Amino acid sequence: MSTTQSERLRELLEPLVTSQGLDLEEIAVDSVGRKRVLRVVVDSDTGADLDRIADVSRALSARLDETDAMGEGEYTLEVGTPGAERLLTQHRHYVRATGRLVRFQLTEGEELVARILTVDDEGVDIEVPGVKGRRPTARRLTFDDIAKARVQVEFSRKEKQDHKDMTEEEEA
Repeated sequence: MSTTQSERLRELLEPLVTSQGLDLEEIAVDSVGRKRVLRVVVDSDTGADLDRIADVSRALSARLDETDAMGEGEYTLEVGTPGAERLLTQHRHYVRATGRLVRFQLTEGEELVARILTVDDEGVDIEVPGVKGRRPTARRLTFDDIAKARVQVEFSRKEKQDHKDMTEEEEA
């Protein structure tokens, strides 16, 4: 997709996404055989459930039908969220990942997996899990220290607060 088309699509679609209370994270046009696929990735601080995605998809589809932004040929519109193992590229992504386990690739070459505790304008405070019975350690990373960061999927992690709430509900 040309930069011009990408910019034009972003200018066209971003106000609609924003009006639905979501952030436009990514736009990509890919060729799949003879057809094209327009992929739009949206998110928000509170997440995007299926109803919100369906609403924004209808709004984007209607808007695209009114314009020639995708040209004359057929295309498929796909609207979704960033997914479980999202790449963190903007400040708001780090804020949304607070409490999550993240794999950090540091600019100096070191790689580590740690939980984001807090985020501010300069960087993140993280907790590096202890190894072999050792206690976790706190660490500070500035955004300049981070070359790449990606959220990790945790299948076995149980939220302490959720467990406490469930126990209180069972006792009531």
